[in-house]
Amino acid sequence: MDQPITRREAIRKGLIISGSVLLAGTLGRPDLKSPVALAEQKKGGFVVEGVGKAEGYSVAELTKRVFDAAGGMQQFVSKGDVVVVKPNISWARAPNLAATTNPEVLEAVIKLAFNAGAKKVRIADNTIHDARRCFALSGAGMVAKKTGADLIYPRSSLMRDMKIQGHRLDVWPVFTPVIEADKVINIPVAKVHTLSNLTLGMKNWIGGVGGRRNALHQDIHQTIVDLAQFFKPSVTLIDAIRVMVKNGPSGGSESDVAVMNRLILSNDPVAADAKGAGLFQIPPQSIGFILLAEKRGLGTSDLTKLNQQKVIL
Repeated sequence: MDQPITRREAIRKGLIISGSVLLAGTLGRPDLKSPVALAEQKKGGFVVEGVGKAEGYSVAELTKRVFDAAGGMQQFVSKGDVVVVKPNISWARAPNLAATTNPEVLEAVIKLAFNAGAKKVRIADNTIHDARRCFALSGAGMVAKKTGADLIYPRSSLMRDMKIQGHRLDVWPVFTPVIEADKVINIPVAKVHTLSNLTLGMKNWIGGVGGRRNALHQDIHQTIVDLAQFFKPSVTLIDAIRVMVKNGPSGGSESDVAVMNRLILSNDPVAADAKGAGLFQIPPQSIGFILLAEKRGLGTSDLTKLNQQKVIL
């Protein structure tokens, strides 16, 4: 029987297979000409909020400008990288229902990654509903065809027991494409959730593992933080173009949705979720997994400690 391996061991094996060079746990060397990169050296991180105010604004252009405010996608993706984008496409729902990551945001991020020199871009999520239906109805399948990204179907052969080494999760099956990538971009959709109050960036990692979902949802706040400690995205982009404000996380009606036309980009997973909580007028300190993650040292909910920028289109 295969022995559980750590994330570090999995990355090392992935490098041997691919022959690529991985800069694990880093964002690459900051461009010293970037104002955000300069602030990052001083303060340790950034949060950029993008707002689409103009009628008929372009989601793709807003996505690009948000990344530009952080120094460009080249800050997070290097030439020759294999990049995994991790959306939330767990439900077989159309984009207008805001249960899944907006396909326009997904497409824009993939194109930016390719433009930054990515060798391959892969879309990976372990869905709840049937994966083929999820990919088709959410628009992720069409995005893959348009951009040339690989659409990774979750299957048992791609799950590997790994040492999560969390406070609650010890060994758990992990969706290997996510941890074998050179760079990972987390692209959750902002929603309410019956158990965790909200689902934002850190909770999106439940779609990065296998195992029994009902077990993951027990003591869900601790589970979220254990997974957030394990997965190390280069950056998190919260999709709040259309936001599910009730009956989450699956919804099913347009009456559950509010159009906010916003994006939140951060290299601090706790700050990203803290900023996202504000979209719902919820204090970050009232969200269990944000408090636990901050205590675990995964980031800060105090946005004044970070460089903050706002991009309006």
